[in-house]
Amino acid sequence: MTRETSKHRHIAKAQPGSTVSESYKKLRTNIRFSVMGQAVNVILVASAVTGEGRTTTAINLAISYAQENKSVLLLDADLRRPAVAQAFFRTSRAGLSDILIGQGKLQDALQQTDIANLFVLPAGTVPANPSELLGSAAMLELLESLKSQFDVIIIDSPPASSFADAQIVGAMSDGVVLVARSGKVTKEAVRRTRLGLEHVGARILGAVLNNSSRGRVESSYANYYGYGGDYT
Repeated sequence: MTRETSKHRHIAKAQPGSTVSESYKKLRTNIRFSVMGQAVNVILVASAVTGEGRTTTAINLAISYAQENKSVLLLDADLRRPAVAQAFFRTSRAGLSDILIGQGKLQDALQQTDIANLFVLPAGTVPANPSELLGSAAMLELLESLKSQFDVIIIDSPPASSFADAQIVGAMSDGVVLVARSGKVTKEAVRRTRLGLEHVGARILGAVLNNSSRGRVESSYANYYGYGGDYT
């Protein structure tokens, strides 16, 4: 990943006054008002397939919360093709998978970013059994510990149409944001992803639609957020 690409992934920081940055702030606000009176501290960002802007959305949503002076953790639960550490030019050394199998310690794996209030927990060593690790008692215990340390936890995950990981983590989260890229994924695939998440009791907060039209950098990022309607 080039530094230019990284800046685009960190657009909420690199261009804080841009229309795109404002869209992430609006996303943050909409999440808050979609569940008035209920705590939403653990948010899974999910997509049906790869290449829809899921990780970019997770990163910028985390930055947006950090800009509110909240302590934020960006947790990479994509134990198959992790990308969060690389996006921040951090090494993935010990991470989530290593902690879950008892081969790493949380205090060693947590990494502070150059963005105030924002920490990253990398995925760690790519394991042979990602779904089993994410569904373990150790994962539940770790999340409980992290909730006592951070105001907000944003979780990235693998594409939901290919693996059960997103459903597993979605059931542990307070809410799920679905990401879809126009022209990349079918409505049916998004519908199946939503139903799969709802089947395990995950709360769908809404959907981000990424516009795939060419010509402007901003067009690749979240420019629409829908609630409660037919966002599939």
